[in-house]
Parts: sequence; structure tokens; C-alpha cells
Amino acid sequence: MKLDGTTHRIAALVPMRHDSERVIGKNYRLLSGRPLFHHILETLLECDLIDEVVVDTDSATIREGCTSHFPTVTLIDRPAELRGGNVPMNDILIHDCSLVEADLFLQTHSTNPLLRAETITKALEHFLLAGNAYDSMFTVTPIQTRLWTVDGKPINHDPAVLLRTQDLPPIMEENSCLYLFDADILRTRGSRIGERPLLYPLDPLEAWDIDDEADWAVVESLHRRCASGSDL
Repeated sequence: MKLDGTTHRIAALVPMRHDSERVIGKNYRLLSGRPLFHHILETLLECDLIDEVVVDTDSATIREGCTSHFPTVTLIDRPAELRGGNVPMNDILIHDCSLVEADLFLQTHSTNPLLRAETITKALEHFLLAGNAYDSMFTVTPIQTRLWTVDGKPINHDPAVLLRTQDLPPIMEENSCLYLFDADILRTRGSRIGERPLLYPLDPLEAWDIDDEADWAVVESLHRRCASGSDL
């Protein structure tokens, strides 16, 4: 991939386990008639700035689906020692980065099926055109509501000054949709986030993540709306 005269090779990483605790088989459960993981792979393959799409999985179902429907996707068979539900994601990503050659790694999930290719492309362009201003990127959802600690202390507002919520300074929630980093940051910091991250805001509806059955119901409804030609 080339942008602004500089060449960067970008690989997209999509880790997917076969088992899921809160939504059984969610990575390959049908959403609008297609397995969930198909949606994010189709989106990533539409992005011209992404040079390679990589799926890390322990699932024969997902491997077979990728081979049949996405032959250009690179498959990594997750080793047994990294298959447990309590294995940190960073350990899995470090393993994947050791097998894939790229200048930058973009990580996302199958559970973000409402992400759009143009959104991913704009985020990458924003990061790349900034030169050395940032060393990594993650997407956020701006929140403008009155937040409190568990012991009743205000976090982002003064109760004596009752500002409208839309006038409150936004707090950024890490929404786990997209991360951009290089292998050195991941290895040395043990994190996808460097010292100078770009916090890239997403539309809250596009950033919806499927964690439980309620999330699935909402995303399914929104996806039907998109498929009918309506805006989110």
C-alpha cells in the first residue's frame, strides 16, 4: 500500500475462536443468512489500503468457510497453548505478528459486522497522513453523559453546574473495533497501544460490538436496516 509517497504494508488480523461462552458459536452463527465472520472479512477485503487479511483460528468450521469463500485470506492455525479462553489477546497477536510480514497490523473482530470499509479506510488515511505524529491507533466512542464513580463522586461534571449533556466534554470509550500498531510496539510494550496513540472516533451505531444475546438482537436489527438501503 502506498499513500503520500510512502509505502506501508498493512496486514489485517482477525482472531476467532471456535467456542464462545455468552453467544454460542457466535463467530459462525448466521447473521442475515451468512456466518458472522463473513461480514468483517468482506469489509476488510474491500479496503484498498489493506494488503493482506489474516484469520487466526482454532475452528475447523471457520477454516473451511475461509477456504471456500475467501481463498485470498491467510489462515493461521492457533497453537494449542494459545487456545484457552483465558489466554491474553496480546499473546495471540504476538504469535501472529511473528508469522506475518507487515509494517503495520490492523486488528479487528468478527463481532463488529457493522463496520464499513470506507470507515476503516478513512481511519487508516488519517493515521498515515499524520506522519510520525502517532505511533498507534485505536477507535473510540465519544460519551457525553454524566458519569460517576461507584462511591458517588462525579467524574466528568460538576453537579452544581447542570450543563446539558451535549455540552459536557466528551470522554472517550475504547470500543475494541480497530487497533493499528507495529510489531515492535506489541513486543516491547505488551500492548497494541503505544505512547502516542491516535484516538479515532466512530459512529456509536457502526461501532456496536456483539458480546451477548441482547447485542446480537440489536446488531441483527441494524444490519437488516442497512441491507434494506436505510442509513444506520
